Amino acid sequence: MDTSTATSLWDELVGTQSEPDLWVVIATGVAALAVVVPPAVWRVARNAITIAHEGGHGLVALLTGRQLTGIRLHSDTSGLTVSRGKPYGLGMILTAVAGYTAPPLLGLGGAALLAAGRITLLLWLATALLLAMLVMIRNAYGALTVVLTGAVFVLVSWLTGPQVQAAFAYAVVWFLLLGGVRPAFELQAKRRHGGAGDSDADQLARLTRTPAGLWLFLFHAVSLCSLLGGGRWLLGV
Repeated sequence: MDTSTATSLWDELVGTQSEPDLWVVIATGVAALAVVVPPAVWRVARNAITIAHEGGHGLVALLTGRQLTGIRLHSDTSGLTVSRGKPYGLGMILTAVAGYTAPPLLGLGGAALLAAGRITLLLWLATALLLAMLVMIRNAYGALTVVLTGAVFVLVSWLTGPQVQAAFAYAVVWFLLLGGVRPAFELQAKRRHGGAGDSDADQLARLTRTPAGLWLFLFHAVSLCSLLGGGRWLLGV
């Protein structure tokens, strides 16, 4: 790669791109909603939310000084992130909190980038995060899921034009915002029927000696506020 090519790529990465028409923003939001709401479609699409969920656990574990030993993604859309360190304390609490809050917060951050016209930067950052996560995946299904997801981002980034890239980026962010809301409600329903006894909320309850319902409320608050704020940025209102 010569200097001029590298400079061109850098300029594209840090530069701004034109926002799509409002109808495209609305259409991608509707498309994301059509993926999140129907149970049959959601069962497949939820794998992407699990990637963000477990990635959130892993990233915060590293940031708080824990040793990340591996991440597993399963075909039933569950996942497991294992880290070493004290089984108590602030680092462990923040790591546990990061799972359900990661998808909506990633969506909120993505909405901020799109509102600033940083479409290319968003696509490349997402690809870099997926590549970094792939290094820590410890099972075949998880590796396949992350590779396929990353491949979609690479193909869109390199083989499509600005309009398609913009529509894809908006669809991804809408999906994170909308899809980040549903898991907390699913967890609440499972706990109501006596399931999910070792959920993130229950682990946090044991770590902090506070009710699990309090942590569920936090998950709901983060996801709904992210959807409200991110939606306003995307729609430009």
